[in-house]
Amino acid sequence: MSSFRIFTLYERFWHWSQALLIFGLVLTGLEIHGTHGLLGYDAAFSTHIVLAWALIVLWAFTIFWHVVTGEWRQYVPSHRGMLAVMMYYAYGIFSGEAKPYTQTPSSKHNPLQRMAYFSFKAAIAPALWISGLLLLFYAAWRGTALEGVISFATVAYVHVAATFALLVFVIGHVYMAGTTGDPWYAYVKSMFTGIKEDRSGHH
Repeated sequence: MSSFRIFTLYERFWHWSQALLIFGLVLTGLEIHGTHGLLGYDAAFSTHIVLAWALIVLWAFTIFWHVVTGEWRQYVPSHRGMLAVMMYYAYGIFSGEAKPYTQTPSSKHNPLQRMAYFSFKAAIAPALWISGLLLLFYAAWRGTALEGVISFATVAYVHVAATFALLVFVIGHVYMAGTTGDPWYAYVKSMFTGIKEDRSGHH
């Protein structure tokens, strides 16, 4: 079995920091909507805002990092091999078929992952942040022409819908990471260590 570095230190820091912030935002956001009363409304609201700004800063720096390092290319969607990957996840993985893709430092994500991550970055994330900032700064645009185009309630609905889309993405991400590795924890381990273990002896 050979091994090679697949994820840099910053990628691992960014991944786990983002995960913690997102879970914190979901938890406090649910309390703001009255789902539970763990922290109390005021504390949940204040914490939600702090976590949101922290994630915005993290994302801004990460976008800069991706542009400077050229890692943004890892998330450009590609249809090449998409059908083979879909068929593998549909039934091939259950029958012991070999993976139809090879993970390398220059190609860390298969076509299906690229599409999922691109959808998150291009649709879910912008919807969350634009609606969230509009809600936070409602006092600044209340009574303006903008409110005649989109109401506070509509913005709130978009924010909640984007949150549920994020939850679906996270659940799918966790499920795939915890069930498709060899062994099952391989992908999670590599995101902690940065090392990809290749049991076939090549990569």
